[in-house]
Amino acid sequence: MKLANKKAIVTGGTRGIGNAIVRELAGNGCSVVFTYFSSDEAARLLENELTSDNVKVLGFKADAASFAAAQETVNYAIQNIGGLDILINNAGRTKDNLLLRMSEQDFDSVVNANLKSVFNYTKAALKPMIGQRYGKIVNISSVVGIIGNPGQANYVASKAGIIGLTKSNAKELASRNINVNAVAPGFIETDMTGKLNDQQKEAILSAVPIKRLGKPEDIAKAVAFLCSSDADYITGQVLKVDGGMVM
Repeated sequence: MKLANKKAIVTGGTRGIGNAIVRELAGNGCSVVFTYFSSDEAARLLENELTSDNVKVLGFKADAASFAAAQETVNYAIQNIGGLDILINNAGRTKDNLLLRMSEQDFDSVVNANLKSVFNYTKAALKPMIGQRYGKIVNISSVVGIIGNPGQANYVASKAGIIGLTKSNAKELASRNINVNAVAPGFIETDMTGKLNDQQKEAILSAVPIKRLGKPEDIAKAVAFLCSSDADYITGQVLKVDGGMVM
């Protein structure tokens, strides 16, 4: 397996895309510490399902918007899975509204959860990665961070910020043999898209040449590729996984 014996942190790992990423990495031989915000039961179920003789999968309860929690997560990974080779910044939230009605609190909470969390965990991961002169960092952005979306000013700003942060960090860290890339999902079958009605889904699919919503596994496979040695000469890139929606 391409990721055998690697050690990873995945933020926001119990649901949707994060859950699929944890499963993909573990299935490829990688031990994983995943963070979660609230559901202890979901975390324990994931641990029990994926842990094996060769792979450890452990949950760590943390608020990704907290810098202290990021450092605690990294320390936990080093102590319990033996190091840190891979960081997947996936944690995030949405609080959609038109800008006219959006509160300052809703703007700040989304930017902190989605964008500041990337800063928090990347900075916390640098000491072990620089020390071993190796690391793979993949940040989960979104195609709306490229094209915008009405009613999501806070979410779009955070996802566009992730793209800028990815490129800056890639340039800073390339000389330390640390690759930093982003994956920008399109419309993916998650809890969020599950709330859409048929008319809304039809409108979305009209803009997607492949004519289907993506699956969390589509994102997870792209992430696993960027974490593997097959992607050693790729850094600072934004890989759109969107069925051709944004070309």
